[in-house]
Amino acid sequence: MLKVKNKGFTLIELLIVIAIIAIIAAVVFVALDPLTRFQDARDSTRWSDVSAILSAIKLDQVDNGGSYLATELTTDITDDEYHMIGENGDTGCDAGCTAQTTEADCVDLADLVTEGYLASVPQDPSSGTADLTDYYLMRSANGTITVGACDPEGGVAISVSR
Repeated sequence: MLKVKNKGFTLIELLIVIAIIAIIAAVVFVALDPLTRFQDARDSTRWSDVSAILSAIKLDQVDNGGSYLATELTTDITDDEYHMIGENGDTGCDAGCTAQTTEADCVDLADLVTEGYLASVPQDPSSGTADLTDYYLMRSANGTITVGACDPEGGVAISVSR
C-alpha cells in the first residue's frame, strides 16, 4: 500500500503567520503615525510660507530704498498690532486668527505678486483662502516685521521676524 503525503500548511501554522503579520503591521502603523506626519508636513509648508512672505517684504524694502509697500505696510497697519494677511479689506480679518490679530483690517500683499516678489500670496494649507490666508503680519515701532501662522498643528508657534 502506498502512503500519500499531503503537502501544505496546517490551519494552526496559517493562523500563527497571520497573527505575526498583523502584529508587525500594527507596530509599523503606530511607529509611522500618519496623522502626525501629515501635521508635520503642513507645519513645514507654514514655515516655508512665512519665510517666503517675509523675504519678499524685505526684498521689496531693499529695492525701494528702505520703504515698505507704500499702499499696505506704510499706511494701512499700525505699529505693534497684528494684522491678518488677506484680501478681505477692512472687515472680518480678526476672526480667523484671534490669538494673534488685534485689528479687524487685513493687509493685502497682492502688490508683492504684481511686482514679482511672490508667485502668489501663500495660504495656510488647512484653512487659508485668498480673503483670509491664516497668516498674520506685525510691524514693530522699530521697523521689525514679524510674519507668522495662525493655526500651527505641532504645538509650536510658527513665526519669523526680521
